[in-house]
Amino acid sequence: MAAERNKRISAYEKVLQITRDMVATVNLDELLSVILTRSVELLEAERATLFLHDAEAGQFVSRIAHGTDEIRIPADEGIAGAAARSREVLNIPDAYADGRFNREVDRRTGFRTRNILAVPLLDHSGQLVGVLEVLNKRRGGFSDEDVVLAETLGAQAGVALQRARLLEHYVEKQRMEQALAIARDIQRGQLPRADPQVEGFDVAGTTWPADETGGDIYDFLDLGAGRTSLMLADATGHGIGPALVIVEARAMIRALTSHQSTAGPTDLSAVLCQVNDLLVRDLDEMRFVTCFFGLLDSADGSVRYVSAGQGPILFYDRAADEFEELPATDLPLGVLEHCQFSEQVERVLKTGDVLAVLTDGFFEATNDRDEQFGMQRVREVIRGKRDLPASRIVAELRAAVDDFTGPMPQADDLTAIVIKRK
Repeated sequence: MAAERNKRISAYEKVLQITRDMVATVNLDELLSVILTRSVELLEAERATLFLHDAEAGQFVSRIAHGTDEIRIPADEGIAGAAARSREVLNIPDAYADGRFNREVDRRTGFRTRNILAVPLLDHSGQLVGVLEVLNKRRGGFSDEDVVLAETLGAQAGVALQRARLLEHYVEKQRMEQALAIARDIQRGQLPRADPQVEGFDVAGTTWPADETGGDIYDFLDLGAGRTSLMLADATGHGIGPALVIVEARAMIRALTSHQSTAGPTDLSAVLCQVNDLLVRDLDEMRFVTCFFGLLDSADGSVRYVSAGQGPILFYDRAADEFEELPATDLPLGVLEHCQFSEQVERVLKTGDVLAVLTDGFFEATNDRDEQFGMQRVREVIRGKRDLPASRIVAELRAAVDDFTGPMPQADDLTAIVIKRK
């Protein structure tokens, strides 16, 4: 009796020490290792596997399996699934005699499972965190006392695991926020510091990203002799990836434009062809960039441009009080290699005329009745604010979108270039 009592006291002292070790361990992988190693020692077993519950995938995932590679199993199958459903420790004296046992793991690992303690791990609110499977009691089978020890250990391990997972998610979120901040700073650093000063014209551009980092960008480049290049581009998606892609596209267009301008007239189509071929090699199949690339020449009042999937471009003729919707001239960048871009479109602006290049975030902004802002409302704003400076027209477009969408969150980036002839 005294020996049994001392053995029981010793076991619970071990549980207490394991609990202290778990409390002191905040790193998830280290905590998993502690639970696996110490449960094998406590229950005098050969091996243990800890399956974390991936609720979204509906699976159990062995982040660390003592002596095995990672294993993934459906969360509603096998002995682990049965323990999860019952929320009770299952003592399986003969694994191969139990129809729920998955023999595939033994076949893959060469291990021979004789008996199992399957311990559901729950957090403080009773939500499933995972299942601990302790395999092969070294002498005989698992006892009722082992079941009680496993229940005690499991209760502590579930709470510790949930705490560690929450901390891991928090740390990952902090890393992501830091990466987003870096990407945002890089992207913002590429935007023009001021609108260009072009004789006879009023030019303005701006962007309002929907996320911390946007997939849109615009750019102006003074080429001398009254010429200014204009670029507005929109990469598919949101987040760090599109933000970096759009910065890359802007850098390539700027570099090629600068090089061409020193050698002679700027061939807009040739620039986009080169950029397209470079992007095709860099982008995934489902990624692309729409791009308006133009040249404003104050000498003759013209805007020449090529539009790779970016459209429609709005041209407002002040004298006739009419709009012309100019469609995109070509496919977006990054879709097809060796794509030949069309001849440049040219429009000569007279006094009061407006050329507006807007990303689809303006047209597709949606209110709580699932109505889109649409082209007609864009036209109405431009017509109604035609006497204002270009920067004010841009601001009024944004204000009109905000009024229209009301409480609905901004779903897409809003980027605009407005060119007005004085």
